[in-house]
Amino acid sequence: MDPAATAASSTAALKGSENGSSAARGSMSGDKGISAFPESDNLFKWIGTIDGAQGTVYEGLRYRLSLEFPAGYPYQAPRVKFVTPCFHPNVDEQGFICLDILKDKWSALYDVRSILLSVQSLLGEPNNESPLNTAAAELWDNQEAFKSHLHSTFQK
Repeated sequence: MDPAATAASSTAALKGSENGSSAARGSMSGDKGISAFPESDNLFKWIGTIDGAQGTVYEGLRYRLSLEFPAGYPYQAPRVKFVTPCFHPNVDEQGFICLDILKDKWSALYDVRSILLSVQSLLGEPNNESPLNTAAAELWDNQEAFKSHLHSTFQK
Protein backbone atom coordinates (compact mmCIF):
# COMPACT_ATOMS: atom_id res chain seq x y z
CA MET A 1 0.00 0.00 0.00
CA ASP A 2 1.16 3.53 -0.76
CA PRO A 3 2.63 5.12 2.43
CA ALA A 4 1.13 8.49 1.49
CA ALA A 5 -2.32 6.93 1.22
CA THR A 6 -1.78 5.19 4.56
CA ALA A 7 -0.76 8.46 6.20
CA ALA A 8 -3.72 10.26 4.66
CA SER A 9 -6.20 7.64 5.86
CA SER A 10 -4.64 7.61 9.35
CA THR A 11 -4.82 11.39 9.49
CA ALA A 12 -8.45 11.30 8.42
CA ALA A 13 -9.21 8.70 11.08
CA LEU A 14 -7.49 10.74 13.79
CA LYS A 15 -9.09 14.01 12.77
CA GLY A 16 -12.57 12.56 12.82
CA SER A 17 -15.27 13.42 10.39
CA GLU A 18 -17.77 16.21 10.82
CA ASN A 19 -20.59 13.77 11.50
CA GLY A 20 -18.62 12.39 14.45
CA SER A 21 -18.53 8.79 13.30
CA SER A 22 -14.77 8.52 12.96
CA ALA A 23 -12.03 7.37 15.29
CA ALA A 24 -11.16 10.44 17.29
CA ARG A 25 -13.01 13.56 18.28
CA GLY A 26 -11.30 16.47 19.99
CA SER A 27 -14.53 17.96 21.23
CA MET A 28 -16.22 15.54 23.62
CA SER A 29 -18.71 18.01 25.02
CA GLY A 30 -21.28 15.26 25.60
CA ASP A 31 -18.96 13.39 27.96
CA LYS A 32 -18.43 14.89 31.37
CA GLY A 33 -14.91 14.73 32.68
CA ILE A 34 -12.95 13.82 29.56
CA SER A 35 -11.37 15.79 26.74
CA ALA A 36 -8.70 15.27 24.10
CA PHE A 37 -7.05 17.28 21.39
CA PRO A 38 -3.96 17.10 19.18
CA GLU A 39 -0.82 18.28 20.97
CA SER A 40 0.16 20.43 17.98
CA ASP A 41 0.00 20.01 14.21
CA ASN A 42 1.09 16.40 14.71
CA LEU A 43 -2.17 14.45 14.67
CA PHE A 44 -0.41 11.34 15.97
CA LYS A 45 0.22 12.93 19.39
CA TRP A 46 -2.72 13.97 21.55
CA ILE A 47 -3.20 15.28 25.07
CA GLY A 48 -6.18 14.00 27.00
CA THR A 49 -7.66 14.91 30.35
CA ILE A 50 -9.81 12.86 32.64
CA ASP A 51 -11.51 13.87 35.85
CA GLY A 52 -11.81 11.35 38.65
CA ALA A 53 -15.33 9.94 38.70
CA GLN A 54 -17.76 11.05 41.40
CA GLY A 55 -18.00 8.69 44.33
CA THR A 56 -14.41 7.46 43.94
CA VAL A 57 -11.23 8.42 45.79
CA TYR A 58 -10.24 10.25 42.59
CA GLU A 59 -13.23 12.61 42.66
CA GLY A 60 -12.13 16.21 42.22
CA LEU A 61 -8.76 15.30 40.70
CA ARG A 62 -7.87 16.00 37.06
CA TYR A 63 -5.24 14.03 35.17
CA ARG A 64 -3.45 14.73 31.89
CA LEU A 65 -2.57 11.85 29.62
CA SER A 66 -0.55 11.54 26.44
CA LEU A 67 -1.85 9.47 23.55
CA GLU A 68 0.57 8.48 20.79
CA PHE A 69 -0.94 6.84 17.74
CA PRO A 70 1.20 4.40 15.75
CA ALA A 71 1.27 4.38 11.95
CA GLY A 72 -0.86 1.20 12.16
CA TYR A 73 -3.71 2.94 14.01
CA PRO A 74 -6.61 2.06 14.24
CA TYR A 75 -5.46 -1.55 13.89
CA GLN A 76 -2.79 -1.03 16.54
CA ALA A 77 -3.51 0.47 19.95
CA PRO A 78 -2.18 3.91 20.81
CA ARG A 79 0.38 4.27 23.57
CA VAL A 80 -1.45 5.94 26.44
CA LYS A 81 0.22 7.11 29.63
CA PHE A 82 -0.41 9.49 32.48
CA VAL A 83 1.50 12.77 32.29
CA THR A 84 0.18 13.79 35.71
CA PRO A 85 1.62 11.34 38.27
CA CYS A 86 -1.11 8.88 39.22
CA PHE A 87 -1.06 6.68 42.32
CA HIS A 88 -3.09 3.66 41.21
CA PRO A 89 -2.72 -0.13 41.27
CA ASN A 90 -2.66 -0.34 37.45
CA VAL A 91 -0.36 2.63 36.76
CA ASP A 92 3.41 2.42 37.14
CA GLU A 93 5.79 5.20 38.23
CA GLN A 94 6.36 6.26 34.61
CA GLY A 95 2.62 6.65 34.04
CA PHE A 96 2.12 3.53 31.91
CA ILE A 97 -1.28 1.90 32.28
CA CYS A 98 -2.13 -1.78 32.51
CA LEU A 99 -5.49 -1.92 30.74
CA ASP A 100 -6.61 -4.82 28.55
CA ILE A 101 -8.07 -2.66 25.77
CA LEU A 102 -4.66 -1.01 25.32
CA LYS A 103 -3.02 -4.42 24.98
CA ASP A 104 -4.47 -7.78 23.92
CA LYS A 105 -8.13 -6.69 23.88
CA TRP A 106 -7.54 -3.77 21.48
CA SER A 107 -10.06 -3.34 18.67
CA ALA A 108 -10.04 -0.95 15.72
CA LEU A 109 -13.53 0.07 16.89
CA TYR A 110 -12.13 1.89 19.94
CA ASP A 111 -11.78 5.64 19.59
CA VAL A 112 -10.23 8.31 21.80
CA ARG A 113 -13.50 8.75 23.68
CA SER A 114 -13.78 5.04 24.55
CA ILE A 115 -10.12 4.93 25.63
CA LEU A 116 -10.48 7.90 27.96
CA LEU A 117 -13.77 6.60 29.39
CA SER A 118 -12.10 3.21 30.03
CA VAL A 119 -9.16 4.84 31.82
CA GLN A 120 -11.56 7.01 33.83
CA SER A 121 -13.50 3.89 34.81
CA LEU A 122 -10.29 2.04 35.71
CA LEU A 123 -9.46 4.74 38.27
CA GLY A 124 -12.41 3.71 40.43
CA GLU A 125 -12.31 0.01 39.57
CA PRO A 126 -8.72 -1.24 39.45
CA ASN A 127 -7.69 -4.75 38.53
CA ASN A 128 -5.78 -5.74 41.65
CA GLU A 129 -5.08 -9.16 40.12
CA SER A 130 -2.57 -7.53 37.78
CA PRO A 131 -1.02 -4.54 39.60
CA LEU A 132 1.81 -2.45 38.20
CA ASN A 133 2.01 -0.59 41.52
CA THR A 134 1.93 -3.16 44.34
CA ALA A 135 1.96 -0.49 47.08
CA ALA A 136 -1.21 1.06 45.63
CA ALA A 137 -2.79 -2.39 45.22
CA GLU A 138 -2.08 -3.29 48.86
CA LEU A 139 -3.49 0.03 50.11
CA TRP A 140 -6.60 -0.07 47.88
CA ASP A 141 -8.70 -2.15 50.31
CA ASN A 142 -8.41 0.63 52.91
CA GLN A 143 -10.10 3.43 50.94
CA GLU A 144 -9.60 6.08 53.65
CA ALA A 145 -5.83 5.44 53.81
CA PHE A 146 -5.65 5.22 50.01
CA LYS A 147 -7.49 8.53 49.59
CA SER A 148 -5.32 10.20 52.20
CA HIS A 149 -2.12 9.04 50.45
CA LEU A 150 -3.51 9.91 47.01
CA HIS A 151 -4.48 13.45 47.97
CA SER A 152 -1.24 14.10 49.88
CA THR A 153 0.85 13.13 46.84
CA PHE A 154 -1.35 14.52 44.02
CA GLN A 155 0.43 17.08 41.86
CA LYS A 156 -1.70 19.45 39.82
